[in-house]
Amino acid sequence: MDYQEKVERAAALIKNSTGFYSLTGAGLSTESGIPDFRTPGEGIWEKYDPIKTSSVEVLKNNPRVFYESAFNRFASITLAEPNSGHYALAKMEELGFLKGVVTQNIDGLHVKAGSRKIWEVHGHLRSGYCQGCKKRYTFEELVHQVELKRIPPVCRNCFDVLRPDVVLFGDPMPPIFYEAEDVLRNSCDLMLAAGSSLVVYPVAYLPRLAKKLIIINLAPTDFDEVAEIVIREKCSRALHDIAALLGTEQR
Repeated sequence: MDYQEKVERAAALIKNSTGFYSLTGAGLSTESGIPDFRTPGEGIWEKYDPIKTSSVEVLKNNPRVFYESAFNRFASITLAEPNSGHYALAKMEELGFLKGVVTQNIDGLHVKAGSRKIWEVHGHLRSGYCQGCKKRYTFEELVHQVELKRIPPVCRNCFDVLRPDVVLFGDPMPPIFYEAEDVLRNSCDLMLAAGSSLVVYPVAYLPRLAKKLIIINLAPTDFDEVAEIVIREKCSRALHDIAALLGTEQR
């Protein structure tokens, strides 16, 4: 099949599904200016060792290193804006086809684009909390303290170190991951995986819960052989074109 045939086939599968969900990864947000983590020659982890800069152990034992090496990357992500792929998924939900989005991304761009049912299984950058007393803070408060050179930022209540609401290396998966897993196991008959290499577990296990799978990704994945359709194209273009075909109908 050529590109147009694959897009039309994807739209047809979506129209005939009763439990359609999407799984999104870093490849969806690269067109919003957010670099991914693993692309050879470009990925963040080729420049920064996550175990030495972005892990729970570093945050606990040397929070200054965490905030001086990792935090600026987090702060810059909050400035990004959604691209047409994010808006296309929000449109599919608005039309009644898409039941929800499970995302590995912490950028919050699905929220900005208007998606409503979202499982941000690696956390997000809208808030943070104190590691000691668990008092909640806005992410802007963490940024404000860092800008004032209060590194690491600390809790006004107990003076312990603050951290962003993201899943770091060494963290357990949050309850929302298991909620998403349960929903997919019980109701997902079609999953569209967009912009994910599908190698990071346990999230990479989730496509196995879908009866049928569509993959949009520039690079091959281990799930290509079992997918109904594999589209080698940028997520923004493919998702926009699929949404356009669905846009003439409403469920």
